[in-house]
Amino acid sequence: MTTMTDASVREFKMPDVGEGLTEAEILKWYVQPGDTVTDGQVVCEVETAKAAVELPIPYDGVVRELHFAEGTTVDVGTSIIAVEVAGAAPAEVPAQAAPVAEPGADGEEKPQGRQPVLVGYGVSVSSTKRRPRKGPEAAAAPAATAPRPELNGHGTAAAAAAAGPRPLAKPPVRKLAKDLGVDLATVVPSGPDGIITREDVHAAVPAAPAAPQAPEAPTAPTPVAAAPAPAVSYDGVRETRVPVKGVRKATAAAMVGSAFTAPHVTEFVTVDVTRTMKLVEELKQDKEMQGLRVNPLLLIAKALLVAIRRNPEVNASWDEAAQEIVRKHYVNLGIAAATPRGLIVPNIKDAHAKTLPQLAEALGELVSTAREGRTSPAAMQGGTVTITNVGVFGVDTGTPILNPGESAILAVGAIKLQPWVHKGKVKPRQVTTLALSFDHRLVDGELGSKVLADVAAILEQPKRLITWA
Repeated sequence: MTTMTDASVREFKMPDVGEGLTEAEILKWYVQPGDTVTDGQVVCEVETAKAAVELPIPYDGVVRELHFAEGTTVDVGTSIIAVEVAGAAPAEVPAQAAPVAEPGADGEEKPQGRQPVLVGYGVSVSSTKRRPRKGPEAAAAPAATAPRPELNGHGTAAAAAAAGPRPLAKPPVRKLAKDLGVDLATVVPSGPDGIITREDVHAAVPAAPAAPQAPEAPTAPTPVAAAPAPAVSYDGVRETRVPVKGVRKATAAAMVGSAFTAPHVTEFVTVDVTRTMKLVEELKQDKEMQGLRVNPLLLIAKALLVAIRRNPEVNASWDEAAQEIVRKHYVNLGIAAATPRGLIVPNIKDAHAKTLPQLAEALGELVSTAREGRTSPAAMQGGTVTITNVGVFGVDTGTPILNPGESAILAVGAIKLQPWVHKGKVKPRQVTTLALSFDHRLVDGELGSKVLADVAAILEQPKRLITWA
């Protein structure tokens, strides 16, 4: 991860991002040559083929050189920044420097904080607690350390940052606070173990100088979506070439690999979901669901989980090397999400074991994190079955391509008021079309049809969520 080139300069390398990824693009530098950095401080944001993540530096020092400009794709293991370390200790014993770098972080696990890995790869302490803040050296070099809180989205309350441990919050919450102009040091946490939640940040907005409508602005990550923004003038340039990289590159490779590896079969069913829509409205008024995201997707997800429980053979994968079908006794439910960087499919771990309120909470967190571009690579690994909600775009349905390594994907079309025969009479009913694609190597037509029919039956009569579960 780091290399000693002389007695006082360390080279920080692009971390091994794992999961088969070999490169990452530098999206943004948070530091410049001459800036002072502290152990755990985020120095840059990179985009892998999975997601955008932040990289923390694992030691104190002064930035000597940035080896690559923003927008450059760098191979894993390549040095990206040189840091001059005063009185550098031997590089092979990095954990011994932790007490010096974090004198006020009581209870933190120093060995984990020393590992400069990507956000989402297990060292959650580094990504949520060990973000840049003023250290003891602030008195000696106020000019160098003063900008750090602002560069890393911590607001401007330097005195509060130096007074004690940094407020605990997940990266999406930190970004939200930065966008809304809220200083996390002034927010009263309501989450477990003193963690600041999104609701805490929104509650603190009135105290911020932002206008009342400021919370709506950051919901669309415009800086990220800047790539497709330039309008093409047909009076001049006739074509525009866009480099294929990052999430788009990974999605293209995955979809081609899936389409030409797994023999796809797609089946369709049109179903009356009027009763399901009524249940959605009732759940919104239920005290057990207060503060949670309740929508049709929640009940569709629950219906699919029940269908899988009734037909467990569909929850499997194909092991080509071993020539085996691997049946999964758990469901990691993927939710396809369109983001400014491209299509991603994070999944809810062990979704089969969650109650309806727990599933609603997990869906809400997954969607908000994806929209903010902060989905971790780990959240997109290990999926077993996926749902893609194409109905949000107003289309009836589609023929979805399987997420690599999964056995089935359910597409949900738009829910529309249509004439429907109900109890012998034609009445306006809320209707949608479902499409289930599955891998025909391990799911035959009968099994696939049973799964799709069960999902449709539950959505038509949602009381089956109880009787069949």
